[in-house]
Amino acid sequence: MSIGPEILGLLSLGILVVAMFAGFPIVFTLIAVGLGVGWFALGEIALHLMTLQFFSVMRDPTLAAVPFFLFMGFLLEQSGLVQRLFRGVQLLLAGVRGSLYLAVLLTATIFAAATGIVGSSVTLLGVMAAPAMMKSGYDVRMSAGTITAGGTLGILLPPSVMLIVMGPVVGVPATELFAAAIMPGLLLAGIYIIYTLARSWLNPALGPALPMDERRPLPYVLKELLIGSVPVIVMITATLGVILAGIATPTDAGACGAFVTLLLTLAYRKMSWKGFKRSVIATLEISCMILLLVAASNYFGAVFSRLGSADYLASLMLSLELGPTTMLLLMLGLIFILGWPLEWVPIVLIVVPIFLPVVAQLGINLVWFCTLVCVCLQTAWMSPPVALSAYFLKGVVPSWSLKDIYMGMMQFMCLQVIGLLLVLWFPEIALWLPSVLKD
Repeated sequence: MSIGPEILGLLSLGILVVAMFAGFPIVFTLIAVGLGVGWFALGEIALHLMTLQFFSVMRDPTLAAVPFFLFMGFLLEQSGLVQRLFRGVQLLLAGVRGSLYLAVLLTATIFAAATGIVGSSVTLLGVMAAPAMMKSGYDVRMSAGTITAGGTLGILLPPSVMLIVMGPVVGVPATELFAAAIMPGLLLAGIYIIYTLARSWLNPALGPALPMDERRPLPYVLKELLIGSVPVIVMITATLGVILAGIATPTDAGACGAFVTLLLTLAYRKMSWKGFKRSVIATLEISCMILLLVAASNYFGAVFSRLGSADYLASLMLSLELGPTTMLLLMLGLIFILGWPLEWVPIVLIVVPIFLPVVAQLGINLVWFCTLVCVCLQTAWMSPPVALSAYFLKGVVPSWSLKDIYMGMMQFMCLQVIGLLLVLWFPEIALWLPSVLKD
């Protein structure tokens, strides 16, 4: 009994999923499965596809933005400027119940808009905010939830590295994805802020105001806020501003932003040689990981499509005769579940392309779909049993138990689901700004 090429492709996908869950390195698994199945079914074409896909990734100018934005984030983390921003916001809101929650979320939103990375955001916020929260008697679960929720905004808010990688995969300019992600990101940040302030107002023990002996005169507060905020505002203007204005591409803006960030950290005399070296090495490591994953995933996807498996899977899903909204919920549910054990990279590069024919057949707006996927993956980062954000926070605040961190994250995960449903029910939340910028 012979097996059709499309069934062979589905078997390769099953082998890949099992291997990833078993802990095999994703990059080499993608290449090995793609090459093995491709050679068996296609012969020498499999090798030509590998050459084509790897060289196309190397020549893609959009992906060159990845190391620039990563470098910006690590420079900002090492420079100490974010700490000054957090301290300024904290002192400015000292008399407000839940002021530290608000300070964390505002700082996280600004930091996300300046860098687009997640792991270091949660770590940095934990280092900055957790000691102050414990000293002020803040609720551990609410504190942990606020820090992890704020840190994951970097997945969604531009210049998100995930959006930069997703653009070439789905065939949509990264600038459109950037514009579409801004309003959902700000919506989620607003939901978090309303929730934490409302709970602190109803129960002052969850987030008491800063004691009088820790408050500072207004001139000192404004000075701290100015020193901390001006560099970040300049960075955002030099990157996100010029991208949305159509002045520069994400790659050009990333290079400009990285240079401006380096000059600012040097001007503020916050950068040490050790910190600069650590930033360069971290940028190199993560950039190599992401770009190699992109190349390997593109190769596997090319073999998968060449075998006809993508079209076959799309026809199977369409044969269910579900409505567009139901089908969309089904796809988002699968992405959400896969987001528990897996990083966003294999999901964006392997799973999302499989769904693209279905999205096209159902007439779903591609920019809206990509935004929903990003919000869904952000929610998965906050969802037990894996919840990578919990381990980032536990690493810098070992005195907080994983149980309390998980319980705090669950509150904000529910808020993220509300935000996801709002973007699903009201597509204009994501599509309004791109339409305005096009006009």
